[in-house]
Order: sequence, then C-alpha cells, then structure tokens
Amino acid sequence: MSRTSSTPSAAGPIRLGPRSRTVLRPAAAPTVTAGFWHDRRTVNAEACIPQGIELLESAGNLHNLRLVAGTRSGAFEGDYPFQDTDVYKWLEAASWQLGQDAAAGRDTTVLTAEVDRIIALVAAAQAEDGYLNTWFQSGKGEGRWSDLRWGHELYCAGHLIQAAVAHHRSTGRTELLAVAVKFADHIDAVFGPEGSGRPIDGFDAHPEVETALVELYRETGETRYLDLAGYFVDRHGHGVHGHEAYCQDRVPVREAQNVEGHAVRQLYLLAAVADLAAETGEPALAEAGARLWHAMAATKTHLTGGVGAHHDEEDFGDPYELPNERAYCETCAAIASIQFSWRMALLTGEARYSDLVERTLFNGFLAGMSLDGESWLYVNPLAVRDGYVGGGGDHSSRRTRWFRCACCPPNVMRLLASLEHYLASTDGSGIQLHQYATGRFQGEADGSPVVVSVDTEYPRTGRIAVTVEESPGTPWTLSLRLPQWCTEYTLVHADGTTVADVVGDDGWLRVAREWAVGDTIVFTLEQALRLVRADPRVDAVRGCVAIERGPLVYCLEQVDHPGGGLDDVVLDTGVPLVAKDRPDLLGGVVTVVGAGYRRSIPDVGWWPYRPEAIPDSPATGSALELTAVPYHAWANRATGSMRVWLPVT
Repeated sequence: MSRTSSTPSAAGPIRLGPRSRTVLRPAAAPTVTAGFWHDRRTVNAEACIPQGIELLESAGNLHNLRLVAGTRSGAFEGDYPFQDTDVYKWLEAASWQLGQDAAAGRDTTVLTAEVDRIIALVAAAQAEDGYLNTWFQSGKGEGRWSDLRWGHELYCAGHLIQAAVAHHRSTGRTELLAVAVKFADHIDAVFGPEGSGRPIDGFDAHPEVETALVELYRETGETRYLDLAGYFVDRHGHGVHGHEAYCQDRVPVREAQNVEGHAVRQLYLLAAVADLAAETGEPALAEAGARLWHAMAATKTHLTGGVGAHHDEEDFGDPYELPNERAYCETCAAIASIQFSWRMALLTGEARYSDLVERTLFNGFLAGMSLDGESWLYVNPLAVRDGYVGGGGDHSSRRTRWFRCACCPPNVMRLLASLEHYLASTDGSGIQLHQYATGRFQGEADGSPVVVSVDTEYPRTGRIAVTVEESPGTPWTLSLRLPQWCTEYTLVHADGTTVADVVGDDGWLRVAREWAVGDTIVFTLEQALRLVRADPRVDAVRGCVAIERGPLVYCLEQVDHPGGGLDDVVLDTGVPLVAKDRPDLLGGVVTVVGAGYRRSIPDVGWWPYRPEAIPDSPATGSALELTAVPYHAWANRATGSMRVWLPVT
C-alpha cells in the first residue's frame, strides 16, 4: 500500500487522486459550524451514533461477530446474511465523527474506545485468508460464495471497506484498513473473468463493493482494486443472475437506457459507474451515468427527491409511475441518489446534479430520521390515508426505534457525519458552493489556497453571506449555485451595491476577480411560496398541487387539522398562501398557512362509484384553515394522516 501514512487525510468519502478525470474536486477541510445542518448533525453526533452501539447489541449484530471470533457461544442472531453491514456503517459514521471532533478539539475518549473495541471485534472475526461474513462463517449459509444473489458477501465487504477508508482518513490509523485490504485481496484472488485462473466469474446481486473498491484504490494506490471494480461493473447485464432487473443484470450498464430494478442496487451501481469514469476517463461510462441520471430525475423521481415506486422488490416503477401512499422511497435509496448525483456533479461540473442533491437532502433523505434522532422511517410515502393501520416494521409509515432489516438508520448516520464533504468543491481556479450552510470551505486557485466562510440561516431565510478569509492576491472565481427552483435573487456587496462582474453559466453564478481578505458578498434567494404541479403523465396526482418554499417540500398533517382527516381536504388556490415563522413548533420551522375546505360527500351505500361528479365546491364543504409543515419534519408528533399533494378547486 503506497499511501498509508501516519497522519489523517483531509479528504472525505471521495478522495480524488492526481490522475482523476473530473471537472471538480471536493473542497478541502470543510466545516459546518452553525445553522440547519449543524443542528441535524449535532443530533446525529449526540443521539444517533451513541445509541448505535446499544441497538447493534440488542439486534445481535455484535453477538454474531463474537460468535465467529470464538468468544461467544450460541446461534446466529438475525434474519439476514447482511447483518454485518449495520456494524460497518456505524463504524464509518463514528469514524467521520471522530475526525470532526478531533479537529474541533472535542474530547474523543469515549467514542474512540467504542470504535477501537468494535474494530478489534471485527478483526478477531476475520478468517485467516481474509474472508469475513458472520452469516456464512457461523454455518448459517451453505458455504462461501454459494449464493451471490442473496448472500450479500460482497455487499458486506463494500461497507467494511468504506468504514476502513473513513477510519484511516479520520484518524491516520490502519487497524481497520488492514482488515479491509486483507478481505479485498481475498476477493481479488477469488473473482475474475473466465480464463483468469480465478474460481468465480460473477458478481454480487447487490452492488456496493464496486464503489468501495474504487475508493480503496484511491486510498492505497493499488490498481488491482480499480481493475476489480471495473470487472464487477462490466459483469452486470450478462445473465449471471438470469438477466433480472432486480439484480441489475438485465442489460449491460453502457447499453442501459433507463433506471430499473431495486432502487438502492441500481444507484449504488451507478455511483460506481461515475467513480470508474472519473478514474479511467472512459467516455461510455460518463455518458451512461449522465443518460441514466436524466432518466431517473425526469421520469422516476418524486417531488421530495425520493426514488422507488414499489414496495414489492423495492424497485423503480415505469416512467411517471409515482404513487403517493404506496410510494416506497426507501431512505437508503435517497442516500444512494445523493451519492450518485454528487459524483456526477464532480465528474461534469454541472449544477443540475447538485440541484437534485439539495432536494433529496432536505426532503426525501431527512424525513427518514426523527427530529430527536431516536426513531426512523424505512419508507417515505407522500401520503398516509385516513384510517391507516400500520404497526412497526420496515414498511410502516410510522416511525420505528429500529428495524429487522436495519440498513437505513446507520446509513443516515454515515451520511450526516460526512455531510460537509458534499457542500463545496474546487476546480483549481476557485471554489464552488453547491449547498448552503454556515461554515468554512477551502479551494485552490493556481496552486494557492482560497478560503471562504459562509453565514446563513438557510433554508429559513434565503440570505447567504460569503466572506473571503484567504486569497492569493491573484484573480480567482467564486461560483454560487443558483437553485433550479429560484426565479428571483439578488447578489450585492456588503455595502448593498450590486455585484456587477457576475456571469450566469448553466445554473452557476460566477464572480471572477482579484479578491481581498474580508471581501463579502450577499447572495439572497427569493423564497416565494410556490404551488407546483406534476407532469400530466403522473396519474397519481393529476388535479393536485404541492406547496414548496425554498428547497423544502411541504405537507399537511392531521394533527394540525382537528375535526377530521385529510382525504377530503381541498386547497383553495384563490386565497394567497402565507409563510409563518414558528420557532415553537417542531424545533423551529416556517409553516405555510392557506385556505381550503373539507368536501361534504354524501354516503351512497355499499358501492363507492357514481355517475355524477363528487361535489367539490366550497358551498358543499366546511371552510378550513390549512397549515403545512416541512415534509422532513412530519411524523414527529401525534400519529395520523399526512398529505403532500392536495386536490384544488
């Protein structure tokens, strides 16, 4: 391994090397110091990550490692062969948190001890030849690599590798990295194309190891890992798993025209496609990434950024098949979408990818975690009907403490713990701000550092102040993403005068000049309330609108509308919407107040269909003040119905 050093790297989940072929690179040493995302990350650090150990103990994940290590007797606990990944995702989250705490001068004694304890347990469970999967090692499965469709051994290996990379980059230590390298070397000795002398020519039906191997190559400089990632990506679509879309095996990725099958599997695979395009420069991979991203965003993405139309097989539906109450929108799929989009943003420099990152972060992703960090949603529907009955569990529309398949909670933890690395980039000629959060971000211009600080209460307000903290004394470019939803904005100097030297460029506002330390510009995004309609081909919401403000999608909750449910509620679009700042509600949110009514629909007996139209005018219903809250904050109070899309008069 050529890059394993004793000092931690400033890089986050993506560490591009000098030969990486991307337009942009992640900003160095980013920090988030206050505001919306700082608050969410504080909950992650103080509630989610600490409780992770307790939940991994109670679910049996750590028991299984002890069982294989020989320090615990008994049987395997849990229902799935991928139980180990929950441990690895927690380790990744904890490792990123360790790096941030150490950089901020916070005490890391307790978390370090917990991480060290789990790493030692993982190392003790590893077989002598490098293999590691407690399901098969405990005798639960029929034998190593015997079930590439459901065994998830390479999927588990991918999350182990990503945890090891995070730990090494955050602490400089190599204990977990050594475990991951040993396992990767074992995989490289087992898998390869026919004629390579390796015993297995195939791939795991759940992608994940591919993008992890690219990152292991970036961390160690070992090209075998990059080659192995390329082999796995290339092997998809050739019938190893019966040409099934669910397994990402129906069509080779370079030929694919649409996203399909299991949403998380598809998007983890496409994240690897973007990674390989960055490292190899292959145009066909970059073109496939762009083509498939567009197909997803244009025809298969919900308003919240959520993806996955079907509960059955957790997969994408047909184009424009975007249901409401039966929307699956798995939290893990939102995370995979963010990972794919961010890689495409770096690869191409195009703002549209970061537009989707923003929408997904604030809505489809964040709804998956409760405000207090104590409970979770696996699925994120856009409606919960009156009379909904759902207990706890993976597919419930009620928050749950943990899941039988607990993939989502530690996945949320690792994204939040590394979120600062998704906010800004550099291209060698300045710095680009993709997402807006109070903090400090460093780029580069002609080999010299450029540093800016951001002060904002976004998304509560649209004001974003950017101050230059370090500048080389030569011209460089500050680029600000103009969100796709924003139609009006101002860009002024600190004294209120208009910034004249700004150039609009396909979603970016670019200001190129010789900056002085202390220069401040204020970018204000007009956050007018918006009513949006879906493409008319989306049958589920025809005749409906949704409410948006800034990057936030809004919803109605039954708790705010006493006297009945929401299935009969109609929005009166003739009455203007009003935004109200509510610091007392849901941790402090801006609500949207509108007017509507509940339809009075006569009971017609045993058959719900009739030849005449259902009355829907105010004269036939009861007037009602409607209060909408940000979608990410729903399901944090009394249980009840919820609705994003609203019928209109």
